[in-house]
Amino acid sequence: MHKILFVCHGNICRSPMAEMVMKHLVKLAGREREFLIDSAAAQRDEIGNGMHRGTRNTLIREHIPFTEHYARLVTASDYAKYDLIICMDEENIEDMQYVFSGDGEGKVHKLLEYCGLTRDVADPWYTGDFDATYSDVTAGCKALLAAL
Repeated sequence: MHKILFVCHGNICRSPMAEMVMKHLVKLAGREREFLIDSAAAQRDEIGNGMHRGTRNTLIREHIPFTEHYARLVTASDYAKYDLIICMDEENIEDMQYVFSGDGEGKVHKLLEYCGLTRDVADPWYTGDFDATYSDVTAGCKALLAAL
């Protein structure tokens, strides 16, 4: 089983979008039984809050099903639970190095690495551009699924 945790700063925009997109892609591929997929926050800012309305509206527009979601904080125990910790940006990577006291097993990666890119996933909290974020997330999730 592939156990994947998507991480962004607050777990209300990018990481829940990646979680729902990846779950949808896995379902379309008929591989649901092969995956455990979740998302979490690198920082405490939004803990307990639901998905940003921009993320929800984008998922609705793109016909991506989603479940109720409330932001939660990454914990040290998540390192043992998940095979891959997929971050949206370099700051998230640094936060995970701190939370996990390093990355001895090489589980922490940026999503767009799977597309052969070094840049971060566009953050709609700052840009307001949920379409760019959706494009990045979808490309990254498709590439990640293909790699698995």
